[in-house]
This record gives sequence, structure tokens and C-alpha cells, in this order.
Amino acid sequence: MQHLFKPGDTRHFSRIVRTEDCASFDSGNVHPVYATFALARDAEWCCRLFVLEMKDDTEEGIGSKLTIDHLSPALVGAEVTFTATITHIHHHEITCSYEAVSGGRLIASGIQVQKILQKEKLERLFAGLT
Repeated sequence: MQHLFKPGDTRHFSRIVRTEDCASFDSGNVHPVYATFALARDAEWCCRLFVLEMKDDTEEGIGSKLTIDHLSPALVGAEVTFTATITHIHHHEITCSYEAVSGGRLIASGIQVQKILQKEKLERLFAGLT
């Protein structure tokens, strides 16, 4: 693992809300706004941008925590900009806070934690689950 970042460093990611990002379950479509689960995926991606630069070829990142305070809706077609900020790095664990903003409104915030582990260790772990 490369130690390239420090607390306070940021990464950004933008998403235009698509139809497939809206809440839909086996019972059908719920509403035409950015679903919490899609927001979670994109928040994790924004935080993962750090990991992509930090991990070595023999390593991979794995999420270990995600919190979401979903505060306001974003409609299909709206742009949502995520900002991830490193709050803590401890050994191989990176903790980020994030905010998602659309149209000048804070639509979500939370915490995301990833660990950078050896791919070999992950493969052994996953093999034991089958």
C-alpha cells in the first residue's frame, strides 16, 4: 500500500441520475428520484478513488463500513457531485467522510471505510465461503 494521502485530501465524482438509479423493487418502481442504494454505490465509488491510487498490484480494496444520511431528493437528469474527504488512515484502513450535492442542495452525507488487503488473503477468505 502506498501512503500517498493524508487526512483532509479530497476526491470528486459526478453522476447524472439515470432511470436505473431510481428505487425499483420486485413490486415495481417506487419513485423517479435517486435511490438510497444507488447513492450508496456512488458514494462508495467516490471514496474508492483514493484506494485505486493507493493499492499495489497485489492488493485490492474492500468496503467495511458505509453510512448514509439521505437528506433530500435528486430527480432523474439531475447532476449529483460527490466529495470524499479522508478523515483517518490507520495501517491499511482508510476512512472517508463524503457529501453529495445537487443543485446547491446537500442531498446526502456519511462515512465510508475501506481496507486495502492482499489479493491472496481475499481469495483465501472468499474460497472459505463457498
